[in-house]
Amino acid sequence: MRKNFFVMALVAVFAMVTTLAVSGNADAADLKGWKRKVAMTVAKKQVYPRSALRREIEGAAKVKVTVDHSGKIASFEVLQPTGHDVLDREIPRLMERIDPLPKPPADASDDQLTFIIPLAWVLQ
Repeated sequence: MRKNFFVMALVAVFAMVTTLAVSGNADAADLKGWKRKVAMTVAKKQVYPRSALRREIEGAAKVKVTVDHSGKIASFEVLQPTGHDVLDREIPRLMERIDPLPKPPADASDDQLTFIIPLAWVLQ
């Protein structure tokens, strides 16, 4: 029996909410809408590497991302790797595919431009 696979961008659930707390002077609705756009971008562009699929490898990672006011990724750091080389090598590729992210609200503070993206590759 062949397994279906799903790339789960847990950003849709958005753990970013905890690190992108509404503070400073950014409007809450604008910030929430921006976070939703970021989540959709990541979910659309995250892929499951074929070799991981063949070997039925699953994993989860956390990536700290900082963007500038135009949405360009200024830096990223893998805080928690998956522990599987094939999936961990996919993280920088994903960062390239999602760059630039949607432009944040104009009044977003610098603190609001750094957030954690949880990623998961899950077979079902």
